[in-house]
Amino acid sequence: MTETSGTVPAPLGLLAELTHRCPLRCPYCSNPLELSRASAELDSATWGRVFAEAAALGILQLHLSGGEPAARRDLPQIVRHASEAGLYTNLITSGVLTDRRRLDDLVEAGLDHVQLSVQDALPEDADRIAGFAGHARKLDFAAMVTAAGLPLTLNAVVHRQNLDRLPDLIALALRLGCRRMEVAHVQYYGWALKNRAALLPTRAQLDAATGVVERARAEHRGRLVIDYVVPDYHADRPKACMGGWGRQVMVVAPDGRALPCHAAAGLPGFDFPNVRDQSLRDIWERSEAFSRYRGTAWMPAPCRGCAHAEEDWGGCRCQAFALTGDASATDPACALSPRHHLLDLAVQEAAEAGGDFTYREMGARQPAPALT
Repeated sequence: MTETSGTVPAPLGLLAELTHRCPLRCPYCSNPLELSRASAELDSATWGRVFAEAAALGILQLHLSGGEPAARRDLPQIVRHASEAGLYTNLITSGVLTDRRRLDDLVEAGLDHVQLSVQDALPEDADRIAGFAGHARKLDFAAMVTAAGLPLTLNAVVHRQNLDRLPDLIALALRLGCRRMEVAHVQYYGWALKNRAALLPTRAQLDAATGVVERARAEHRGRLVIDYVVPDYHADRPKACMGGWGRQVMVVAPDGRALPCHAAAGLPGFDFPNVRDQSLRDIWERSEAFSRYRGTAWMPAPCRGCAHAEEDWGGCRCQAFALTGDASATDPACALSPRHHLLDLAVQEAAEAGGDFTYREMGARQPAPALT
């Protein structure tokens, strides 16, 4: 099936990437290879208009992300605009650029929730992976968040070099007073693809981690909810990336480009619409970029006619491009793909590789203020 503007489901959430600036150098950074400069970022008034349009479109949840969103001095104003639009606001942050006074300003502006990223449970390894000495600041920030009465989610990005410490990461979430935790395996496109050989876990690691999550869910039911995002490289079927292209989530990049997912900016052959020029509704319902891979009519064989086509929606277009050079190709995560063997080759390469990272360099980095 394909969907016309009259049958396009309303998006559930908006991911607002406020900036690409960030003091961390994570080797799995999800930002595009070509970063937006600070001078190209939308101002707070424009974000306010976008948030009002998002609410009118039916969006309820707003995720404020980056880079590091706290690198923006006007973050409290941006949060206030979102609150006034009636959106539930979730700040996705490393926590290293926000002191107590700044957090108080965000709470007063109407912030609803904080999602804090950590790189490991061991401070020295966390700082090594991040390429930035910030783990202690993260823990101080988490304490401030819970003291302010905000709900806190811990986001642990896991991979070969920290996956064996997953039990410690879950214990950390409990110790910090989190009610929710996201255990998110690295997804291999963009900068993470450059570091795939150093990050991709073995199948034994993945199976062990899945067992850890299942046991922790049972043990901490009612106390801690654990969301679990697995990598596709050990899979036989792809997952519905972002709930399907142009079906559930809308992303707005720092420069105003609207994207079906945060990695789509790296796909060639697209002229992504910009919120400076078009309304969110027009972009969501009528733009070619959002409709190109929406539904199933675009699918090649063996996806077309597959019984799972309206479950996985063809898998990940960015992964298909990263592995095959063709964003329209069957996602190699599917066992029916003629290029499924590429995943096996990548796993073998990772098993034979060393563990050195190529760190993400953002240019001049903003120093972290002291937390008080």
